[in-house]
Amino acid sequence: MEGGVSFWPALMLSSILGWVVASSLFDLTRRVRALTQPWVTRRVLADTPSILRVQRFHHGFLDNMFSVLSCGVSVPFYTGFLPILFWSGHSKLARQMTLLMAFCDYIGNSIKDVVSAPRPSCPPVRRVTATEDEKENAMEYGLPSSHCLNTVCLLGYMLHYVLAHYPQRDGIDIAIWFGLVFLFVMLIGVGRVYLGMHSLIDVVAGISFGLVIFAFWLMVHGYVDEFIISGQNVTYFWASLSLLLSFAYPNPELPTPSFEYHTAFNGVAFGIVTGIQQTYLHYHHDNVPRIFSPQLPVAVFLGRVLVGIPTILIVKFCSKAIAKWLLPIVCNTLGIPIVSSCYVPSLKGSDSKDNSDGKQSGYLQKLVTLFPQKAYDVDTGIRFLQYAGLAWSVVDLVPSLFSHLNL
Repeated sequence: MEGGVSFWPALMLSSILGWVVASSLFDLTRRVRALTQPWVTRRVLADTPSILRVQRFHHGFLDNMFSVLSCGVSVPFYTGFLPILFWSGHSKLARQMTLLMAFCDYIGNSIKDVVSAPRPSCPPVRRVTATEDEKENAMEYGLPSSHCLNTVCLLGYMLHYVLAHYPQRDGIDIAIWFGLVFLFVMLIGVGRVYLGMHSLIDVVAGISFGLVIFAFWLMVHGYVDEFIISGQNVTYFWASLSLLLSFAYPNPELPTPSFEYHTAFNGVAFGIVTGIQQTYLHYHHDNVPRIFSPQLPVAVFLGRVLVGIPTILIVKFCSKAIAKWLLPIVCNTLGIPIVSSCYVPSLKGSDSKDNSDGKQSGYLQKLVTLFPQKAYDVDTGIRFLQYAGLAWSVVDLVPSLFSHLNL
């Protein structure tokens, strides 16, 4: 068993590293884009009349309804929902959904930036962006629809979890649950078209990729969970995985916010895995009290939320401040050229040549020279550490506070 635990992580890291090298040598992203982008772009243009027909039913109520539904399956919603799910006692469901969310976000955004296909043209399509989050989403490429992909995977996994852990249900109950999930997915798909955010091909691709990812996750989620709670060198493996995934991410035709979203959830996954690995036997095993039980009444749960939410926000702020101070120092020490697009004003517009032209003595600095000598955006590391700190506090620091406060 130990041989298997060490073999598969090593194989995974080696495969990703091999993909990074092969993609760089053979320019695979550009080749795939050349094959897929023209066809998808034609489909988006061909779908424009269908979108306009859907938007003929324009009404303020429909605008508000579909906007609310979109917010209810967005990344910011799950960022707030998942910590509460951890504190409710459903730790296994919460950590699986967190990792699945990170996986969906990475795959979906990678496909977006590989294909780099446009969203429906506005005008003639009317685009409704009711929130700042939706305005940022509109800056991404179109195919596939992340909302559809995430909804299929996360609602599907929640349904799987309920049926697996609460099997005392008859066929009618199960049919109703399946019907509700199907209806919700269809509403999200129709809503993305109605709001002018996606064409039909984007929605179909989002649902299709979501079904494939969901089926794959059902095959591996048990092994992933077992590795996290009882594997060896889990933190080192996940740190290496996070680094390689950042380098494996494809370059889009034009810059988009997609990589930022991936970096944030990549950090969340790392923080969750690190925290669970350290505190599983204390706060996250299968016998922890769950909400609505005598050990965790609603009043105590609300107390947890009132304590937990401010705490993780403070940790997020402190993690960002520490990372903004520490990462530039570390990079300069190692001779890594860096720039900052947002977080560090002194590094904006700088190519950091003086960092790499200086004397580089020592083993670590010589090792760094093996990597491509380009200026790296330090904001990526800052964002990763910021969200890793937030996620770690959700599963480690905050449960410790609950224990001390008898919550």
